[in-house]
Amino acid sequence: MKFQTKMVASIWGMFLTGVLFHATVLADNQTVLADTNPLAAPESHGGLFNWLDPRSAYYQDFFPTPLLLEQTSLEKEGEVELTSLNTEANDQRSGIYTVQVEKSFGLLTLELEVPYERDLDAGEISQGIGNINLSARYPLYQFVSANGVFDTTLGVGVGVGIPVNSAVSKNTELTHEIFNDLKLGKYFSCQSVFGYSTLFGGGDAGGLRTFEYGFDFACTIPHGKLPLPGVQHVIPMFELVGETELNRDSSGQNSLLGCMGLRLDLKPIGDVTPSLGLGFVFPMDDAARSEVHWGIATSLVFEF
Repeated sequence: MKFQTKMVASIWGMFLTGVLFHATVLADNQTVLADTNPLAAPESHGGLFNWLDPRSAYYQDFFPTPLLLEQTSLEKEGEVELTSLNTEANDQRSGIYTVQVEKSFGLLTLELEVPYERDLDAGEISQGIGNINLSARYPLYQFVSANGVFDTTLGVGVGVGIPVNSAVSKNTELTHEIFNDLKLGKYFSCQSVFGYSTLFGGGDAGGLRTFEYGFDFACTIPHGKLPLPGVQHVIPMFELVGETELNRDSSGQNSLLGCMGLRLDLKPIGDVTPSLGLGFVFPMDDAARSEVHWGIATSLVFEF
């Protein structure tokens, strides 16, 4: 069973890595992008298997930046995001502060993430720079209904977390993911991610394999519907983010967090468009409750 799991994971990893390599070549040689904006949607159906639809909301900056979930949308322009996640559980306190940079080249989106983590457990402090994460994602398939009410994008991603040998960064992490961006009607969206993560290296965490998943449900209310000064969009959000360990003594154990939040897309300041996000984090099952009783997530995004 373990051999079969490893074999399937290896095949899946090679497939996703190959797809993203081919996507990079397409991004460098993209000839079906709009002349007025080299990072816009294709003028006609395109992509790896001619499965991409230029009408999709994926190209229209429709999907909001989540608070806990990894981003899945296309970043037509550059983006810098500053995030924090502070949680508490009894005498345990944890803080993760992250700088993230994203940029798209054609339909390929690249991401660099540098976190700093500080953990307090029974009076003992562990802190330092976490894994430096490099990732890429690419859309594979899109379907848009004739009236535009149903609009879905399916894509793949791959990421590597590079350890810096700090107190909180000892193991290399390799992740392969599938994502979906779904738009329903004019205002509602659901972003989802399903991933397989493996840790490499020594120590207690070396060799750990994890299934990771998450959902972001949002309603984007435009200024015309809710005219707040200086605000382009008001976006209530609900997120679910979980993981299930696939090996070791805790194999099969699931940990699930929820987050109720709000994002405000502000009006541009010169060439920069800022966005503010705030969310309340809470456990959804016993495993999560043992590590988190409550938490606060913040996000400050600058698009340029």
